[in-house]
Amino acid sequence: MANITAAMVKDLREQTGAGMMDCKKALVDTDGDVEAAIKLLKEKGLAAVAKRAERATSEGRIFIRQDGNKLAVVELTCETDFVAKNADFIACGEKILDEVLAKGYTTVVDELKALLLDFATRTRENMNLTKIDVITIPENSVAGVYIHSDFKTAGVTIVKGSTDDKVKEFAKDCCMHLAAFTPAYIKKEEVPESYINEQKEIFKAQMDQDEKVASKPQQVKDGILQGKINKHLAEICFVDQMFVKDDKKTVNAKLDEIGKSVNASLSFGDIKLYLLGK
Repeated sequence: MANITAAMVKDLREQTGAGMMDCKKALVDTDGDVEAAIKLLKEKGLAAVAKRAERATSEGRIFIRQDGNKLAVVELTCETDFVAKNADFIACGEKILDEVLAKGYTTVVDELKALLLDFATRTRENMNLTKIDVITIPENSVAGVYIHSDFKTAGVTIVKGSTDDKVKEFAKDCCMHLAAFTPAYIKKEEVPESYINEQKEIFKAQMDQDEKVASKPQQVKDGILQGKINKHLAEICFVDQMFVKDDKKTVNAKLDEIGKSVNASLSFGDIKLYLLGK
């Protein structure tokens, strides 16, 4: 039986990140064989991760980084806010960003999952790499990026047609708008017909309960219904919402205003709202 010293336990802990008692037991079980102890700890860690796979991961962090004309977004989830703020967890996200940008990954692959798995086995908490998104920034365009202070909400907005500083500021403001108002859709054309029909039924039921409205001619009621639908769509579609920094103008109207101020025809490219776990 090998003599398991405190120095051996400490060295194994530094190599694996496992707890002191786990390290000591692994060394005892492997008769002091460090390599075998490391293997044993990894196996136990992987088994523990598998057992935790069903546990909810409602905490986590969104990472975004631009490199040239590529913008990468990574989402990691975990069980607790404590782990989400852990420096090693954050380092995992940054490392995954490195790999995504360096190797051109556009989806979650096993190689990227493995970078998080090592940390998960050491912390004994369920973690997941839940999203990889890569956006290409066109020529003569700018990318606005905003990540909320809790790192659970983020926005990306591409504005095409100019790289003027005013356009850059507007693109970032649009991201803040996304985070503040969390629009369900970008523009009316994207709203499913089934959703619109469902809203019409809801508004019709409300109107039938209003005696003043119910007594009006059908043509008038149709107009009122369409007005309600138009108002609702303007509230849930990004480009038709009142701009976060100018509530007298819609986002689209503000885009035109900024374009005129820099003598350019501006348009939106990719517009993405990221909400942790969604």
